[in-house]
Amino acid sequence: MKHFPVTSSVLAAENLARLVGNNYSLGKDVTCRLLKTFVNDTYLVIDNSVKYIFRVYSFSWRSEIEIAEELRLINLLHKNNIGVSYPISDVSGKYIQELAAPEGNRFGVLFSFAVGEKSFNPSIEVNFRIGEMMAKIHQQTLNLELQRVNYNSKVLLIDSFDKFKSYLADDSDEMKFMLTSQQFLVNAFKNADVSQIRQGAVHLDIWADNLHVDANNGITFFDFDFCGNGWLCYDIAFNLLMLHGMETNEIEYKKKSEFFLKGYESITIISDEEKRMLPVIGASLYFFYLGIQRERFATVFFNEEHLRRYINFRIKKWMTFNDLNI
Repeated sequence: MKHFPVTSSVLAAENLARLVGNNYSLGKDVTCRLLKTFVNDTYLVIDNSVKYIFRVYSFSWRSEIEIAEELRLINLLHKNNIGVSYPISDVSGKYIQELAAPEGNRFGVLFSFAVGEKSFNPSIEVNFRIGEMMAKIHQQTLNLELQRVNYNSKVLLIDSFDKFKSYLADDSDEMKFMLTSQQFLVNAFKNADVSQIRQGAVHLDIWADNLHVDANNGITFFDFDFCGNGWLCYDIAFNLLMLHGMETNEIEYKKKSEFFLKGYESITIISDEEKRMLPVIGASLYFFYLGIQRERFATVFFNEEHLRRYINFRIKKWMTFNDLNI
């Protein structure tokens, strides 16, 4: 019997343990276990108590050039003593492994393990450190161009909305709100004074789930899968957006966001125009990541009810909080 074609598979951890052990000349007792399947699949590799992360990119998600550019960015930061989970080359000097999966060839990369652990309720001190470290990243990525996506209003607001708008009825309140919001945000991008906005390579996914905090409040960033080109303040806006979603107490949010921004500006200044655009960028990134959810998780949890809840309890809440009157 022929195997039925698949669109997505989860590679067996025990087989990956052997592959990684051989390709990276690790010990004979190396172990591997699946940590999570999300946009990509993440595995924990342990060799004599030394931990690594092996990421298997989803089929047709990133090209080999795009992955190589992601690794180029990470290596630049690592070379300049920025705390990042960095790629490790195999015995032949290659960073990228090619894996023959049922759906087609997929790519894998072995990364160093980020010391510490996640904190979904970071203290004001940790928020200061996150801002400080983000600014140090931006000092290295200012005017850096990657062979990857250029994030602009079309990518964030138009292309993304096209991916999920079919889940909303044309006459629904949510559809009317999203259409009006989209036009408002697109116009805000058009009217931005780009001469006062720094550009370069961005992470676009810096928040509590993609960093570890050690016992001394040291920060290590990881998961640069969404890196690309755009305004550096995209990263600032996204972290504020996610902090707002995690922190239900408005007073605590304002305090933590203030310390995050103070940490950032202890290293480099955020222009007035960048600050003015942060709420607009945040709302636009909600559009973008809803498009990603629709693209990656339509068969898992993405449906009309999820979308309506997200619009009413995330996007509207953010826009109201920031007085984005449409």
